[in-house]
Amino acid sequence: MKLRQLVLLVTAAGALWITVALAGDKTQKPPEQGGPSKGSSRDSVAPRKKAATASAEDKELSGRPATIRVDTNLVLINVTVTDPLNRFVTGLEAEHFKLLEDKLEQKIATFASEDAPLSVGLVFDASGSMGSKLQKARLATAQFFKTANPEDEFFLVQFNDRPELVQPFTTNTEEIQNRLTFTQAKGRTALLDGVYMALNQMKKAKNTRKAILILSDGGDNSSRYTESEIKNLVREADVQIYAIGIFEPVSARSRSAEELSGPGLLNEMAEQTGGRHFPVENLNDLPDVAGKIGMELRNQYVIGYVPTNGNRDGKYRRVQVKLVQPRGLPPLRPFWRQGYYAPAQ
Repeated sequence: MKLRQLVLLVTAAGALWITVALAGDKTQKPPEQGGPSKGSSRDSVAPRKKAATASAEDKELSGRPATIRVDTNLVLINVTVTDPLNRFVTGLEAEHFKLLEDKLEQKIATFASEDAPLSVGLVFDASGSMGSKLQKARLATAQFFKTANPEDEFFLVQFNDRPELVQPFTTNTEEIQNRLTFTQAKGRTALLDGVYMALNQMKKAKNTRKAILILSDGGDNSSRYTESEIKNLVREADVQIYAIGIFEPVSARSRSAEELSGPGLLNEMAEQTGGRHFPVENLNDLPDVAGKIGMELRNQYVIGYVPTNGNRDGKYRRVQVKLVQPRGLPPLRPFWRQGYYAPAQ
């Protein structure tokens, strides 16, 4: 049997849609059923894409006998594993993981732990309360960029009263650091609007693996978008969110209601996407925390599976990752994306 065409598409959900068309003799195999991949966002993330229209070659092939078409959806889940000291753990194998979708165990189809190129958006708080923290925040950004690879790309969104795309995607990290040099702290805190703008910009990413790093010192008090709207968009987007919360101690009387709610907001967004939130009270810890996040993104496991639920119903599928505890190691903890939306067709 002769191979005619291979088309490989990467969806916004982090899943692979593989369509193989073979033509030859009259022998014909039944199509292999595939499971869903996560859909895209309603507003801030690109809408779900329909299958591409047939090319001239496809039309030519359609008139020939014995055509086999196989549609397979491979869902990819990024997983970080840490030990009780919050250090990431490398060297695990596929047999150390179990994947469940809507409480049903799935068969692991692919497993990888190599360092893949990243598309990263930096969401930087430039509100008035960041005045005394700007210099350390700049140093934290510089430390994060030290873990970058040549194939990585980055963009910068700053926010105070409103968000601004200061630097579109670039592979030159110095461009972003130069921009931050002229940042001035002023105004209020439109954190949610900043995340919304970053999710939109991420639609232009060229790499499959995508992440957003938020540096902020408090909650939101100036956004047009609500928490529930942004949480829904984050849930749909195939983007890991990491956050460094620069907070005053809980006992500080100067903390506003928005600042008090800040840690919970950042933590919820991060956990939903398989990222993490790192609260920081000592400014001197900022560079080390940023460097740790950069290294964590370089040491993740990527696990793929074809869901047993092949329905294209557009519903949210909950994903759970369990560890098979390796002998001789302390109790380990996985972090992963909590779910995805199946395609609607």
